[in-house]
Amino acid sequence: MTLEIKEYARVIFKRLWIVVACAIVATVTTAYYTYSTFQPVYEASTKLIINNTIGQSGSEQIDYGTLTFTRMFLDTYREIINTPAIMGKVVERHPELQLTTNQLIQSVQVLTTNTSQVMTLRVYNTSYERAATVVNTVSRVFQEQVPVIMKVDNITILNEAPLDGNPPPVNDKRTQTVAMSFAISLLFGIALCFLLEYLDDTLKTEEDISQVFGAPTLASVVRIRKSDLKHKRQSYSHPKAGDSNYAAITK
Repeated sequence: MTLEIKEYARVIFKRLWIVVACAIVATVTTAYYTYSTFQPVYEASTKLIINNTIGQSGSEQIDYGTLTFTRMFLDTYREIINTPAIMGKVVERHPELQLTTNQLIQSVQVLTTNTSQVMTLRVYNTSYERAATVVNTVSRVFQEQVPVIMKVDNITILNEAPLDGNPPPVNDKRTQTVAMSFAISLLFGIALCFLLEYLDDTLKTEEDISQVFGAPTLASVVRIRKSDLKHKRQSYSHPKAGDSNYAAITK
């Protein structure tokens, strides 16, 4: 096991420059593309609560006795919100938004649960102020139109989206993207090192020869560098006195 780990480490460090190059190129490219093309998307939301059914005169029209029947209004109200009866009036109040009724219907999300009387409206947009304006207006128009449509007044706005808010973008995953790119590039570089090692069938060391032929190395030829030859020439051109091969010719 120890030998295998050492062998793996040898393969990686042998071509470590490939791993480093892959990591640098991939990380820098991903970071540049991610940060240069990033377009922030903001979320604005409001919460509405469905109360017991109260008539416009203020007297209780129907006493259901439990909250279960009140929650049945949620599905109906969710369908009513996504109709031109509500969205059309929002478009009329804010023509500066330059949105059609269908575009507004597609941009508003209505969230409900079976265990709560609360309804959440969400809008996503590249401008937080624009998203807050849309979701707040939809909530107000819906609250105003329910008594007209359903003949009951049981909608209360719990909270609106603050127009002066400064929330972070909900789609900002640039750091995670760059980190993931770095990790994947490292794995790719390591895999490439092992692939090149597998395809390389040349013998470069004494250990390679021993592994292939199963015999010890009898002799090896050292690589001679130009600097070694230059040093040898200098030694021969300036022999020292007392050397056995030293000879002098005098006239």
